[in-house]
Amino acid sequence: MKKIKDFTSYLFVFLAAILLAFTYQLFIVKNNFAPAGINGIATMIQYKTGFSIGYMSLIINVPLCLLAYFFVNRDFAKKSLLFCLVYSFVYLGLQQLNFSGFQYDAGGHDTIYPVIISGVLGGLVYGICARHNASTGGTDIVSKYISIKKPYLNFFWITLTLNAIVAIISFFVYAKPSVSGSGLSYDYKPVCLCIIYCFISTFLGNVIIQGSKQAYKFTVITTHADEISADVLSTLHHGATKMAAVGAYQKQEKEVLICVVNKHQIVDFQDILKKYDDTFSFVENVGNTFGNFSKVK
Repeated sequence: MKKIKDFTSYLFVFLAAILLAFTYQLFIVKNNFAPAGINGIATMIQYKTGFSIGYMSLIINVPLCLLAYFFVNRDFAKKSLLFCLVYSFVYLGLQQLNFSGFQYDAGGHDTIYPVIISGVLGGLVYGICARHNASTGGTDIVSKYISIKKPYLNFFWITLTLNAIVAIISFFVYAKPSVSGSGLSYDYKPVCLCIIYCFISTFLGNVIIQGSKQAYKFTVITTHADEISADVLSTLHHGATKMAAVGAYQKQEKEVLICVVNKHQIVDFQDILKKYDDTFSFVENVGNTFGNFSKVK
């Protein structure tokens, strides 16, 4: 069973790498903007020098994956290396084919559309990789290494800082000065496009990482624990955990119920609580659930 699960995990990483290679070839390289991370730098280098993103990805990411193997996590490093190798070689293969009829070339006008498309696809790839303990290489590996060495640093802020540097560099690569009536002016659109790409891909990636098992946790302080838990079980088909408690102010003995329900069951749960006096409750968002939790429709 474990071998099948491992094979499936590597297969998802393999397919995600192919998808990202097509994304770069079809929506990014023709539209003069840099996406996130090291691949964004590779894109700018190809734009300026013609040196392929595929080769640059190999030069940068193979040593980073070796670093991750020894200093981060071996499974993470092997899957990241698989991703980088597949992505690089597929991209190099696509360069040898004539894809001009399929490439989205905005001609500098409606560049927001390829950014949105590539951001969505990039976010899908990032989310798949993260869920299978892999990465797309580059800044993801650097961020993970820094967060291990400096655990007090937030992984999100590390990645954001690295991507901000890429966005700033893209200004000097893509922005072309123009002369207007008020003098020399610069086009900040490449920087804005890079930021939009980072936002879309990061947002969608986080949604995929959280998964489809989002829920809400109710904490209920009451003297009717048995009745409420019976109602929840019969109406919402979810169980509850009951604990004894003592009020800090009146020293009155109460019971605490903890119950996790599906997102669409919030109103139904609140309707159950309304039937019982001497009851207080608060609700929290649950990003994901593990174990014995059914998604009740």
